Amino acid sequence: MNTLTKPSGHCYFPAIVCVERDSPIDALVALCVRRDEAMDIFAASWLAADPGCLLATADGGRTVAVLRTPEGRWAACNVFLNQVCATSQEADRRLGKLLKGRRRGYVACLPVGAAAAGC
Repeated sequence: MNTLTKPSGHCYFPAIVCVERDSPIDALVALCVRRDEAMDIFAASWLAADPGCLLATADGGRTVAVLRTPEGRWAACNVFLNQVCATSQEADRRLGKLLKGRRRGYVACLPVGAAAAGC
C-alpha cells in the first residue's frame, strides 16, 4: 500500500493495481480504454498542473484510473469511487480492507469538485 500525500482540497479513494506500463496511454489501453480515447484523455491532462491521476470509463462502464508511481511508471488501476474519503488516512484504511493476497494498491487523489470522482 502506498499513500500519496497531497495538500487539503483533495479527495482520496482506493485504487488496486492491475498492471504497470511505461506510458499513461499504454496503461489506459491495458484497462480496455480505446486507444483514441486514451490519447484524448492524456492530451487533456496536459492542462493540469500535476496530471498524476487520470480517470476513464473502460468498456463495460467501469471507472478506472492510471496513476503515476513513485518510480515514474504508470499503474493501471481499478478504482472505488463509491469509497471517496476526505483524508488519505481513511482511504488507506479502506484500501487495506480491499487488498487480498499479493495485490498492490495506491490511495489516489483528485481535486475536490472533480465531477468524475464525485468529490
